[in-house]
Amino acid sequence: MNTRTVTRTFVFVALMLALGVAGAYAQQEHGHVKMTFSGTNVATTINLQANTVTDEMHAGGTGSLGRFTFRELHADGTAPPPEGCTGPSFGVLKGAGVFRFQDGSLLIVTVKDGSGCINLVERFSALIVNYQITGGTGRFANASGELTMTATQTPVLRNATNAPALLPIAGQFEGTVFRPEPENEDR
Repeated sequence: MNTRTVTRTFVFVALMLALGVAGAYAQQEHGHVKMTFSGTNVATTINLQANTVTDEMHAGGTGSLGRFTFRELHADGTAPPPEGCTGPSFGVLKGAGVFRFQDGSLLIVTVKDGSGCINLVERFSALIVNYQITGGTGRFANASGELTMTATQTPVLRNATNAPALLPIAGQFEGTVFRPEPENEDR
């Protein structure tokens, strides 16, 4: 084979691989997503809403959108107990969070609602939080959709008033992420 044929073949193969990877990548950014995580949840002195306790969550994980870290602030307060909860409960009333992915893209969410149910016998709380996706950067610019976090957390350290101060948390995010197609460019 001459050099020109080899070069054309190489360019063709590289283009096909790039298009195939981009297509697979685009499918991961649209539609149903599932991500598992673990991290910590701590009370802060930040006050997001009157008569609430604000928690800060730091977590990391992986899933259908790739490896990520997640940081969130949310206000817990009085709310009706979730269905099936027989112990003490609380509502997740306000908050927002930011996912940061390995490529530097950010996915921004706000809390729609949520609830926690405390199991006093086994000493953990079950937490469900619903999020609205409000945008992002990089591959999540102008993203929309919804995610639901289901998790459990267990206090390992309490403050001077015996309230939980440090809680390991683990669970999953599941939902739908939509990202508008990029503007049609000359290719």
